[in-house]
Amino acid sequence: MSELSVRHLLGIKYLNPKDLELIFQTADHFKEVLGRAIKKVPSLRDITIANIFFENSTRTRLSFELAEKRLSADVVNFSAAQSSVRKGETLIDTVNNILSMKVDMVVMRHPNPGAGIFLSRHVQAAIVNAGDGAHEHPTQALLDSYSIRERLGGVGGKKVVIVGDILHSRVALSNIFALQMQGAEVRVCGPKTLIPKHVESLGVKVESNLRDALQWCDVANMLRVQNERMDMSYFPSTREYARQFGLNKALLDSLDKEIVIMHPGPINRGVEITSDVADSDHSIILNQVENGVAIRMAVIYLLASKIKQ
Repeated sequence: MSELSVRHLLGIKYLNPKDLELIFQTADHFKEVLGRAIKKVPSLRDITIANIFFENSTRTRLSFELAEKRLSADVVNFSAAQSSVRKGETLIDTVNNILSMKVDMVVMRHPNPGAGIFLSRHVQAAIVNAGDGAHEHPTQALLDSYSIRERLGGVGGKKVVIVGDILHSRVALSNIFALQMQGAEVRVCGPKTLIPKHVESLGVKVESNLRDALQWCDVANMLRVQNERMDMSYFPSTREYARQFGLNKALLDSLDKEIVIMHPGPINRGVEITSDVADSDHSIILNQVENGVAIRMAVIYLLASKIKQ
């Protein structure tokens, strides 16, 4: 059987095209399982997984937990807000205490970039990065690519624009790596203050006009403005942002072609995207949510198969 080239999923930049293809093929299988009357398989009956979230998350944590339970793994949920972390316990101490309970895999979200990499060097368990600061969010990028494949038949040769708060987005960076690895062309669009200075060094073109970006692309991935990561004002007002970089039905209808609309969630309706666009036939936002479970099942299953060796 084919296997991943890595023991941990720390970021897309550590994967290769064969890894992506294996994950997508495995997700195809699990998507078929999720369509059955009995949505559970006994694949990971002897594996224990800890979900450790040092940042608030609803969708990602639920998606991982559902994926783990569909694979019949034993699941431990840990929220830093209610833990000894607040009393000053270190990251390694926290995780080692959990691992002493014989945990095989850790799914971790952490506010500090590189936290998963740091952890992988100090503990024996397999680590899945569920988002580390503004660095990477690999499973989101995988499910985004998988959703594009499903809608358009492939990612290679497609034009994808990522719109919005690129500066604070871990989704943007992981998507850039994943899309380029599969042969897509990527542009970013947003206020100059929310575009990282060196983003063009990644082979990405910056587009300042939303309409031009939409006219160019096959797929538009609309990111939310991450106010919780901002320590200053990056644009005059939410209303001004929505006017310049928000996607509404009138703008979508004015294009001379059909494009696919994506959003990693949660959506700020009326800011980066209006409800009539989010709920339209152009949108694959709910497909992304559904595909998230299949992709996370695939990642967990493939990493667990390396633990068993």
